[in-house]
Amino acid sequence: MRFYLLLLTLILILSCKSKEKQNDSEKNLEVEISPLKKGEVSVLTQSMEFITADTLMSGWNTLIYENKSTEVHFLLMDLYPVGKTIADTKSDVLPPFDEGMKLIMEGDMENAVAAFGKLPEWFQKIQFKGGTGLISPKHTAKSTVYLEPGTYIMECYVKMFNGEWHTSHGMLKEIIVANDSTTLEPPTPTISLDISSTDGIVLKDSVTAGKQIIETNFLDQKVYEHFIGHDVNLVRYENNASLDSLIHWMNWMNPSGLRSPAPEGFTFLGGMNNLPGGNHGFFEVDLVPGNYVLISEVPVADEKKLLYKFSIK
Repeated sequence: MRFYLLLLTLILILSCKSKEKQNDSEKNLEVEISPLKKGEVSVLTQSMEFITADTLMSGWNTLIYENKSTEVHFLLMDLYPVGKTIADTKSDVLPPFDEGMKLIMEGDMENAVAAFGKLPEWFQKIQFKGGTGLISPKHTAKSTVYLEPGTYIMECYVKMFNGEWHTSHGMLKEIIVANDSTTLEPPTPTISLDISSTDGIVLKDSVTAGKQIIETNFLDQKVYEHFIGHDVNLVRYENNASLDSLIHWMNWMNPSGLRSPAPEGFTFLGGMNNLPGGNHGFFEVDLVPGNYVLISEVPVADEKKLLYKFSIK
C-alpha cells in the first residue's frame, strides 16, 4: 500500500513539473512575439525624417508617432499602385508639387494650378489608408489603422517657414506591408464619430475627461479643391486663440496654410488621416479640461461642417 502511495505521489510531482515547463514555454513564446507582429509600430521624428521599420505586417496596426522635433507634423500612409515606388514619387510627384507651391508663394495661382496639372496619371490611383492627424512638437500621437499588403509611402506634407514641403526635406519613406498579418484586433472605442462630405463631423457620443479611444467612421470621401479628401484632427486651444486663423491655416493652398509656425494658442493632438469612404480607424487621446475642436484639413472647414467645437470642464 505504501508503495502505491509513493508511486502516486511521484506521478503527481512529475505531472506538476511538466505543467510548469509547459507554462514556462508558453511564457517564453509570448515574449518572443515581436512588437510588429502585435501591430505596434513605433515612429520617431527628430527633425525631418521618419525613423521606423522598413517592413510592416498587414492587418490592424497601431502607429505610435513620437514627434521630438520643433515642427508640427503628421503621418499619412499612401498605398501606391503596383509597380510604383518612392523613386517614382521623387521623379514624377515632388517636382510638380514643388513648382506649384513656389508659384503659390509668388501669388501666381493660375500657373500654380497648371503646375499641379503635370502630376502623372497614376497619382490619382494612390489610396490614402489613414495615419495620425497633426501633432505638435514634443507630443505623441497614437492611431490604429488597417493596412493591406503593398508598397506604401509614409509622408508629411506640412510646409517649412519658407513654404517648402516637408516631403522635399526628407519626410518621405517607403514601407512594404507584407502578406503576413498582425495579431492585433481593433480597439473598443469609448467615443464614435462620423465624417462625411454632406453632414461634416458628427459626434455620436458625449465627451468626458480622461483617456479616450475615438472611432472615426468615414461614411464617404471626396476630392476637395485642394486635391485631397477630408480627415479628422483634434486640437486643444486657448481662450484667446483665433479659430479663424486655424481654419485659414488648415488649407495648404493658402500661402501661409500648413506653414511653420503654426498659429498661436493651438496644440495639435493627433487624429485620423484620410481614409476611403466606408472605412474606419481609431485614435487615442488623454483629454484634460479645456477647449477643443475637431477639424478637417480642407479649405473653409467651418463652411463644410468639418469643424466641431467642444469643451471639457
